[in-house]
Amino acid sequence: MKKLLPIVAVLASFVTSQAFAGDATAGKAKSAQCAACHGVTGISPMGLYPNLAGQKEQYLAKQLSDFRSGARKDPTMQAMVAALSDDDVANLAAFYSSVK
Repeated sequence: MKKLLPIVAVLASFVTSQAFAGDATAGKAKSAQCAACHGVTGISPMGLYPNLAGQKEQYLAKQLSDFRSGARKDPTMQAMVAALSDDDVANLAAFYSSVK
């Protein structure tokens, strides 16, 4: 059993990291609707809106998912993300996390 535990841990970390692996190129294409508030590269031109560039992929995916589900409340963001698919969320998160 003790020999099996490290193998399970490695497999679990692989599965977890893959669950958030989006396509940054597809995310960049999808990000056009985000650019007005968050900037073309995820650096907001206005202090009111947060920068998305360089944030952790898992964090961004969770926030977008929370806006979609209503767990995080913001009428503007809820309207913006309502039509996003799970793949769109993963792709956007991959794109913004890849921007340095």
